[in-house]
Amino acid sequence: QVQLVESGGGLVQPGGSLRLSCAASGFTLSSNSMGWFRQAPGKEREFVAAIRWNGATNYADSVKGRFTISRDNPKNTVYLQMNSLKPQDTAVYYCAAAVESSKNVGDYSRWGQGTQVTVSS
Repeated sequence: QVQLVESGGGLVQPGGSLRLSCAASGFTLSSNSMGWFRQAPGKEREFVAAIRWNGATNYADSVKGRFTISRDNPKNTVYLQMNSLKPQDTAVYYCAAAVESSKNVGDYSRWGQGTQVTVSS
C-alpha cells in the first residue's frame, strides 16, 4: 500500500524551529521527486519546497533561506527543516510525490494526510 505519513508539526513561538518528517511506504522515495506544500485556513494549497531524485532543490520565495528540504534514502524519508518561523507560516503542511519536481499541486499524485504547524506567541 502506497502511503506518505507526515509528522513533527506542533505549536512554536515566532523565531523558533521545527523539523517535519515524511515517511514513505509502498514505493521508493528516491526514484521520485518529493515536495512540501502548505494550506492555511481559507487559502489555496501552496508550494513550499521540492527535491528532485538527483538531490536538486527548489523553494518558494517566502521560505528561501529559512527552510531546508532534505532526503534520507535508506530511511525512505524526506524532511523539512523550518527555522526562523513566522506567524504567516501557520498552516497544515503536506508532503507529496511526483514523477518530476514541480511547484504545481496537480503534478503530484501521492499525498500525505498533513501535519499542523502553528506559529504563535
